[in-house]
Amino acid sequence: MLLVKEYQRLKEEENERLNLTWNLQRTLAKVNYKIHTDAIKENLIPQLLTKEKINFIYADEADLLNVALFGKTAKQWRIENQNATGNIRDEATIEQLVVLSNIESINAVLINKGITQSQRLEQLNAIAITQIKSLLGNINLEKLK
Repeated sequence: MLLVKEYQRLKEEENERLNLTWNLQRTLAKVNYKIHTDAIKENLIPQLLTKEKINFIYADEADLLNVALFGKTAKQWRIENQNATGNIRDEATIEQLVVLSNIESINAVLINKGITQSQRLEQLNAIAITQIKSLLGNINLEKLK
């Protein structure tokens, strides 16, 4: 009986650690998103737009990252996953969240350089593919799982 209880306790600790790791990565992606939104605000939003149009620009750029990484927009993902409680990013793997954080920062740099959205999408997709391939099987990330 003690062995079973100890096993259960260890499994609970392991699950807690995994959840904290995932939350850390999700938080990191959210923090980096501020860098991304600042670049959008400073470079892509013209003066005198309505709040609705400004929100559209932010959503459009968020979907640029979604398409570059996940291959679909948030709306497409919601249609495919109607029973999901979260959104596309809430359901992302640790590897995807690491890459998302990276491409948010890279996109901010590309926006500041004045690179068009279609060119940015191509570059970010290529970067996302390269980084995901590099991260899959990474021993350090495997330890977090």
